[in-house]
Amino acid sequence: MNRIDWTGTQPARASEKGIWGWMLFDWAAQPFFTVVTTFIFGPYFVSRLTADPVSAQAMWSNMATISSVIIAILSPILGSIADQSGARKPWIAFFAVIKIASLFCLWFAAPGSPLIYPIIFMILASIAAEFSIVFNDSMMPRLVSKDEVGKLSNTAWGLGYLGGMIVLIAVVVLLAGNLESGKTILGLDPLFGLDPHQGEDARITGPISAVWYLIFILPMFFFTPDISKGLPFGAAVRAGFTELKSTLAELKHRRGIVRFLIARMIYQDGVNGLLILGGAFAAGMFGWATIEIGIYGIILNVVAIFGCIIAGRVDRRIGSKSTIVISLTMLLIATIGIVSTGPGYTLFGLLKLPAADSGGLFGTAAEKAYIAYGLLVGLAFGPVQASSRSYLARSVSLNEAGRYFGIYALSGRATSFLATLLFSAVTYATGSSRLGMSTLAIFLAAGLILLFRTPYPADRA
Repeated sequence: MNRIDWTGTQPARASEKGIWGWMLFDWAAQPFFTVVTTFIFGPYFVSRLTADPVSAQAMWSNMATISSVIIAILSPILGSIADQSGARKPWIAFFAVIKIASLFCLWFAAPGSPLIYPIIFMILASIAAEFSIVFNDSMMPRLVSKDEVGKLSNTAWGLGYLGGMIVLIAVVVLLAGNLESGKTILGLDPLFGLDPHQGEDARITGPISAVWYLIFILPMFFFTPDISKGLPFGAAVRAGFTELKSTLAELKHRRGIVRFLIARMIYQDGVNGLLILGGAFAAGMFGWATIEIGIYGIILNVVAIFGCIIAGRVDRRIGSKSTIVISLTMLLIATIGIVSTGPGYTLFGLLKLPAADSGGLFGTAAEKAYIAYGLLVGLAFGPVQASSRSYLARSVSLNEAGRYFGIYALSGRATSFLATLLFSAVTYATGSSRLGMSTLAIFLAAGLILLFRTPYPADRA
């Protein structure tokens, strides 16, 4: 494959198969985040695996904190090593084995079983997933021209949401049984004889996500070009540490990139918190079971697909920075709306809502208001991440993409434990997950303010 030079006129492109293979990585990876972390297994862990939802939410948050610390420490190191070793695919394959094995083990998280085991497997799956993303993202600048990076990133992200939504729909329609009737939303028995009272409809999401990931990362391995030349592993590790040290030293001369990474570090904390805790928060507030949480997730993912399609065009037209600013504003509004909603009211009681339950799914007005705010989350949380990825891709050269995307992963995780830790601390101290959830707005607002002072592209300062 021809080397791409961002300083040239029009870079070479990868083949269409290569581009689609790379985009299918997001399609393959997203079900883990959609059905396991956010909408099915996470809420199951919080509301059905234990009898204490508040403590379970804090424990789930602690799991995310531990994962984030490990990811933050190791991501830039791995990115620097990748730049020296050249090839990204062997690293992705290595972490795929860890992720797939850990997800299969979630099946054993039955009610009454020790909580430590699903926590360990979730930590392993989470760090393996994020490390794989570092290597996959660092391949992106070599695939298309600089002008097309934003569109490619948002399209891949939207494709990921489509994959996650398909798996989520399958779980909700075919596997998730009502706790009272034992039937699916279609009035049928769950496939494979799954017993909802034993959490099998939620536990199965681990193995399903593992198989989906295994199948759909294969096109990336077969068709997407990789760098074959590089140092042997041992030499690459030594050179990677040296390169990382020099990269951190040179950051003081690349103030624009530093500003972007700090802004992204802060607002991504809020985004991560919404993704990790949003479904569990709704389950705790309204008592939603797998069916309600699943349908809520489907609604968000449908909206997210359109959000990414629109954002891809917006990014190309007005740039990644403006796309992120718009998305963060929407997420901030949504977060305030979510925490201001309770039985019989929204906007902190300024707007009274009927408290009566009309029956069926989302029968109260408060639940409908929660979904309305969720639509804003669905529209924005894909573009804010996809355009952040293209923001950096437009700001670095090809031969430094690995280490800077490693630092980019660090910026997304270095302080993300603060968001989940602050949630846990406030929840423990007050006994209110609503107050814990409100802390996410601080991170979104602070990151948005810092982003205003950041140049675009970030290498201009």
